[in-house]
Amino acid sequence: MADVVKKHSISSEPAQKMVDRAVAKARELGVSENVAILDDGGNLKAISAQTMRNVLKRNSVRFAAVLLLALASFVSAPNSAPAGAPEYHDQQPGFYRLRVGDLEVTALYDGTGLFDPQWLNGTKATMDGVVKGLHEDPHMLDVVDSGFLVNTGKQLILVDAGAGTWWGGGALGRLAGSLRSAGYTPEEVDLVLVTHLHSDHIGGLTTQDGNRVFPNAEVYVAKAESDFWLSPEIAARAPKDAQPFFQSAQAIAAPYIKAGKWHTFSGSESIVEGMQLVPLPGHTPGHTGYEFSSKGQKILFWGDIVHAQRVQLQHPEVTAIFDIDQTAAAATRNQLLARLARENVLIATPHTSLFPALGRLRKEASGYSWVPVAYTDRWDEK
Repeated sequence: MADVVKKHSISSEPAQKMVDRAVAKARELGVSENVAILDDGGNLKAISAQTMRNVLKRNSVRFAAVLLLALASFVSAPNSAPAGAPEYHDQQPGFYRLRVGDLEVTALYDGTGLFDPQWLNGTKATMDGVVKGLHEDPHMLDVVDSGFLVNTGKQLILVDAGAGTWWGGGALGRLAGSLRSAGYTPEEVDLVLVTHLHSDHIGGLTTQDGNRVFPNAEVYVAKAESDFWLSPEIAARAPKDAQPFFQSAQAIAAPYIKAGKWHTFSGSESIVEGMQLVPLPGHTPGHTGYEFSSKGQKILFWGDIVHAQRVQLQHPEVTAIFDIDQTAAAATRNQLLARLARENVLIATPHTSLFPALGRLRKEASGYSWVPVAYTDRWDEK
């Protein structure tokens, strides 16, 4: 501490107590117990606490008071405060893993976007409620985009790959970083199971310049899905505002097709031991879920059964403009939600309000509530 003080008049407080009080205050503040003063000749001197006690034998009261005044100036002087710690405005790439039987399942954060209420179709009363809800909570339609990694002990299986740079305007595309943060690399992924070919689910497969992000992975998708989005003839007949969906799907799939790593399925054929294909019609022509079972436990990766979680779980009849067959999408959702709530199946959802995007359903009145997994830093092997 280099505060410079001049001689001041002092109180009648006993000098020894004044010095002790000053030293205690210095320690409390975490500062040096030394103080710089000007002597009678105007020279700067550094005086220690021990020296303070020694000089009690002469002129002690004056020096003790000077020490207290110096400490007071330390507290009040703006230039004497330590520099503040810098702020860091980024977050750690997100992942969360849990065990399902013998499977290790890792949720991988891809980013958070906004879901436009105009993308929802419902009754006037329901949509008026959505508008009111947004006024009360502007984050009601925030949507976390996620992919998932399943480690079977023999294979690393990615279910959906996030948006990459193909969707979200820069808000998404963090899945590869989350994967690395979780201890894996894209090169280690053996299989990619795709729920459907919208770019927010497959954009992470391919860079904008046509390189495969997962060079060693075999990609699997329903034949009806692949045939629809990769067809130049269907694309040519599609409405103008749907053209980007076809263009991105074809560009993202191209390098895997060229490398012989693009595969389709059309029935219930076995792709992975312990995994069942679950057709989920309505959202897209080949929309498919993947249900893994191990030691009596199940987890369903359900794709786009829900887009706006806080709306569609309470009102399963509400659809999204991205649903190609909205009647079928609503029917599929109603049937599936009832089964999952009844069977207490763990759900992995690419679109949710919170991360990690893992939870279960609870039946409530005419709808359902979401019960998220409880975050813990423990890894329970049991």
